[in-house]
Amino acid sequence: MPSDGAHDVTSRSDGAAGGAPVAQRRRRRFHRTTLVLATLLAPIAALTGLGLGEFWPTDDPPATGVVAVAAEYPQAEVVDASSEMCGGSNEDRRPDGSIPAEVDCTLVTARVTTSDAVGQTVQVWAPALIRPQDLAPGTTVVLVRYLQTADEPEAWAWYDYARTVPLGVLAVLYGVVAVAGMRGLRALLGLGFASVVIAVFVLPALLQGSDPLLVGLTGSSAIMFVVLYLAHGLSRRTTTALLGTFAGLGATAVLGVVAARSARISGISVEENYRLAQLTGNLDGTALRGLFLASVVLAGLGVLNDVTITQASAVWELRAADPDAGVGDLFSRGMRIGRDHIASTVYTIAFAYAGAALPVLLLVQVYRLPVMQMIGSGEFAEEIARTLVGSIGLVLAIPLTTIIAALVVATEPERRGRHTQPGSGGHGHSHAGH
Repeated sequence: MPSDGAHDVTSRSDGAAGGAPVAQRRRRRFHRTTLVLATLLAPIAALTGLGLGEFWPTDDPPATGVVAVAAEYPQAEVVDASSEMCGGSNEDRRPDGSIPAEVDCTLVTARVTTSDAVGQTVQVWAPALIRPQDLAPGTTVVLVRYLQTADEPEAWAWYDYARTVPLGVLAVLYGVVAVAGMRGLRALLGLGFASVVIAVFVLPALLQGSDPLLVGLTGSSAIMFVVLYLAHGLSRRTTTALLGTFAGLGATAVLGVVAARSARISGISVEENYRLAQLTGNLDGTALRGLFLASVVLAGLGVLNDVTITQASAVWELRAADPDAGVGDLFSRGMRIGRDHIASTVYTIAFAYAGAALPVLLLVQVYRLPVMQMIGSGEFAEEIARTLVGSIGLVLAIPLTTIIAALVVATEPERRGRHTQPGSGGHGHSHAGH
């Protein structure tokens, strides 16, 4: 009859022999899931590459109605600002619609500090809302210098305040706050990449008349591929969040098309949009409707990125806390977190749009329009549709990301702690008979 020591050795040998096939099956599931993730992402990456090649803007500038005028924008330092009488303009229109013959204007004397006109003193009229007390001596402003031509002499005009320094300070402060280690630095690099994609690809492609929705989806996909992996690393968790983000973008695009057609959103709802349509020759509204769809897709990028990476990380942490949890448990627990995230994020979208539209809301209060007439007007309908479509896409992305994360993380090898009990493949001691 074997001794207790021999029995213990035999038990451990049997456990190791039985655990080997289990470990092999888990490894096969792990690799198979990784292959599935790569297979799902491959066509999206291919379509993104094809879209970039197809819609990449040419070097030829788009044809617009803008006439090029030889002008410079030098900075200048205010020497003096005084109140003078001048003729009324459209900026001085009274509530009854009349324009006064004379109004109190602000005459600015400034010394040029940049360009080849350094040291030259010029006088310009400031806009109607800027008073002499707003322009203390030493204030830095930006002027417009219309260069002399064969038919016209040189002329100077007010352009705006110089805001480079305060905005630069805010940017530096943001960088200091945002850079929480290397991950924060990588996130800032990703933000810079996103800005380049929008400036170099999205905007020129839109101006050249490419399909706005496809341009928006292509640019958004390119941004997400780089930004997510750059900020969070190349991993199954990040890939899961990326798939959830693409699912949300797809849902947002489809819902945006349905909303734009059913609500007859033309895109020409404010003066800036109408002016853009005039300059680009798109007064039929088709291109601006597409521009609305592209804006919906781009507006949802940041929030989608936030919720999908948070949901994926939450499911991974739930799995680490309970390695025995199955797909169903991980999904239900993850959705409890996701529902809280949904509520707070929907508020974020709604309040962001409300803040941007605050001047329009105030005008509504001044005009005292009926509520239903206000909601049905083109400008408000566009903002309401944009908010609702973005929110629905966000809500759909959360369960999609959660279920993908639960399916993927369930195939990962278990990582148990140092105090693991016997029977899981770890080192243990038999206490039978004690």
